Amino acid sequence: MKIIQGDLLQLAADGRFDVIVQGCNCQCRMGRGIALSIRERFPAAWEADRRTVPADRGKLGTYSQAQVEENGHRFVVVNAYTQFHWRGEGVLADYEAIGRAMRAIAREFHGKRIGYPLLGAGLARGDWSVIAPIIEEALAGEDHTLVEFTG
Repeated sequence: MKIIQGDLLQLAADGRFDVIVQGCNCQCRMGRGIALSIRERFPAAWEADRRTVPADRGKLGTYSQAQVEENGHRFVVVNAYTQFHWRGEGVLADYEAIGRAMRAIAREFHGKRIGYPLLGAGLARGDWSVIAPIIEEALAGEDHTLVEFTG
């Protein structure tokens, strides 16, 4: 896992990544955090999320995706369903779902440059020390980068 500081969305728009991944809940809201920023900047990603069934636990560990273009750069925004809901106490991130989604992403986007935030460790309150090894295992051999937000 490479680690850099910056703005994941801007880096993608500048051509740094072929694929960016965000953790989503299964409620089709994209109303806070990086999800809201993606919804506003890349509405096709929100449209892809809205084409899924709200509140479907079966989405955990899967993802929706949208091809977007900005500044002449084309890339894919992946909405990985890594938590069921945004409400509730304690850890909302589903570690097993993170692993399943990231393994599927590795298969579909093999050989692509993949970027992601502290997936599951922000609003979902997951423990990054647990999540990082899950992502490392799932994306082993892939070109993947954690982008720690600086704005």
